[in-house]
Amino acid sequence: MFPAAHRPAMGDVTFRDRDRIERTPAHGVALDCLAAGIEAALPANVVADAVSVVDGTLRIAAVDGETGGYDLDAYETVRIVGAGKAADGMAAALSDRLRPALGGRFAGGTVIADEPERPGGADGPEADRSFEVLAGDHPLPTERGVANARRVVDAAAAAGPDDLVIAVVTGGASALLAAPADPIGVDDLRDLTDALLACGASIDEINAVRKHCSAVKGGRLARTAAPATVVTLAVSDVVGDDPAVIGSGPTVPDSSTYEDALATVERYGLEFPAAVRDHLRAGAAGERPETPEADDPAFERARTFVVGNARTALDAAATAAGDRGYEGVVVADDVVGEARDAGREHAELAQRCAADGTPTSPPAVLLTGGETTVTLSRGGPGDGDGDAVDPGSGGPNAELVASAGIELDREGAVVASVDTDGIDGASDAAGGVVDAATLSAPAARDALDRHDVAPLLDEADALLRTGPTGTNVNDLRAVVVTDEVE
Repeated sequence: MFPAAHRPAMGDVTFRDRDRIERTPAHGVALDCLAAGIEAALPANVVADAVSVVDGTLRIAAVDGETGGYDLDAYETVRIVGAGKAADGMAAALSDRLRPALGGRFAGGTVIADEPERPGGADGPEADRSFEVLAGDHPLPTERGVANARRVVDAAAAAGPDDLVIAVVTGGASALLAAPADPIGVDDLRDLTDALLACGASIDEINAVRKHCSAVKGGRLARTAAPATVVTLAVSDVVGDDPAVIGSGPTVPDSSTYEDALATVERYGLEFPAAVRDHLRAGAAGERPETPEADDPAFERARTFVVGNARTALDAAATAAGDRGYEGVVVADDVVGEARDAGREHAELAQRCAADGTPTSPPAVLLTGGETTVTLSRGGPGDGDGDAVDPGSGGPNAELVASAGIELDREGAVVASVDTDGIDGASDAAGGVVDAATLSAPAARDALDRHDVAPLLDEADALLRTGPTGTNVNDLRAVVVTDEVE
């Protein structure tokens, strides 16, 4: 992992050792498009596009066209709370806009990030003291992370009926905002999280359990802040941009129930700590308050705006392609499934584009977003299922490009894929980039079967490193197809 001081500066996303990686003009176009996409999703740029303060009115424009306006003079104080990989950057950008209009009525606030962006971290000498940035832990909770999450809860609870609470919720908030419901302890929460991540449950099933074992998720943070006005600015890292899924929806209504959560535990035969099981059973019996639904008074003065998502990055990448003389086409923003399978599909995209101009003729950059996965039980040769294997180094983006490289059969075609947060699975890399000549097919297949792709890509000067970027809008992929063999 890169220390916070090595994060790319706003508007300056670069790839380490680019001079070695950029072997052809097509490689350069791919890297330019990926960098432009990540830059567009950086917190300062998201806030600049979505938030303004004009004549004392806070104006917000969401990615779906929804808008909102809030007269800042109507509030006694305004504070910021939240969590996520982009939360510190979002809070800093918001603070810069709010403080000139609010003066002493800006009450600061508390946010949690995995690697606080300011030099020296949250407590460093150069930290912005107008609000508090605390470190959390991802993906498993710790005593420190839980204590810091409770400070976010305290900041929200301190708001009164005439105050405005702005919640920033971004990718990673589910893990970083880890405040267990009483009487669940930190060790219980850690065991719960570990079991959920390993059981193969759907995201909806996982969230139902998470929300009902939390003091903040599933709308409970909004309930804590009520009757203050609560405005949530979300940067989506989930396919479909459902606010109830982003960060497990701490400030939005929840339609799941304790019975849903308990059913998930029983369906997958999960071995949870007694405190968790007893808590869920008590909730299903009506002995615990449910998460708030849409008609709960907590949401009478609450709104959520998704201000950044996969399309934010994809559209910027398409513009970058056009600037370089290529037709940029966003093919999909919701690619999911096994990374190895998605790699084949992206190689096929390149080959169809070259063969018959689908979906457009070369020179073109075909762009996709979404989130693929790696199933570690796929341990046998080729595509077959096998016994579980101990993973090496790499992640879904590395596996996607390695799989694509096996299938590419044309010079002048490049497939590149990164996780926009800069960390792809179990590696220090963001992803990788390949063409038909990058990897030998036998070596790539062997590395894929062992889930140890990153060293192979690194040896081939095809591993992409940015360091933690301070944002997360899922994966970003560029398939570059030139109009001539290079």
